Amino acid sequence: MHRRVPRCFDVRVITIVEPDPGWAGEYDTIADRLREATQEAVVRIDHIGSTSVPRLAAKDVIDVQITVDDEAALEPVARTLAARAWRWIPDIVDDHQVPGLSTSPGEWQKLLLREPEGERRANVHVRVHGRANQRYALLFRDFLRLHPDAADAYARVKRGLAVLAPDVDSYADAKDPACDLIYFAAEVWAKEVGWDPVEHPPV
Repeated sequence: MHRRVPRCFDVRVITIVEPDPGWAGEYDTIADRLREATQEAVVRIDHIGSTSVPRLAAKDVIDVQITVDDEAALEPVARTLAARAWRWIPDIVDDHQVPGLSTSPGEWQKLLLREPEGERRANVHVRVHGRANQRYALLFRDFLRLHPDAADAYARVKRGLAVLAPDVDSYADAKDPACDLIYFAAEVWAKEVGWDPVEHPPV
């Protein structure tokens, strides 16, 4: 759900692979490193994105969300990780705005880092606790984990887009609205079951 990656950084063709039960363990390894680096500076660290949903086909990239207390903590956390060779992507500073939700720029602000050169592909999204984009990532994940039919439909959309989209930019532009449709259904479910991102433990 992050904004388009500048073509100068990544022009690889999108490849959707079959779900890998090893993704959870790879996330654990990455999260341990991030937790050790940031220590008390973060509220929580979560596995997000398609690789966090069991049996969901995905790009072979581990997405991690680091949640910080407030906006002032975003850059210090990013600088700490950059000092440990995580690659800070300065051109990406926010997520796409979801129709019908807040248009305040602060609700969609984030910083993005990628894995150190030559290491296992990963995206680290640093977002502020309680903001719309931080909630979106957790609710989207939890809804798909408990609704395998929706996850299967989402996988089909991604596979189709991977064939049709010529590059990373086009893929992201087309996928965001599909994710939003799932998110709207997830919000209905969240109200029905009383889902609360504050109480939901990080994974």
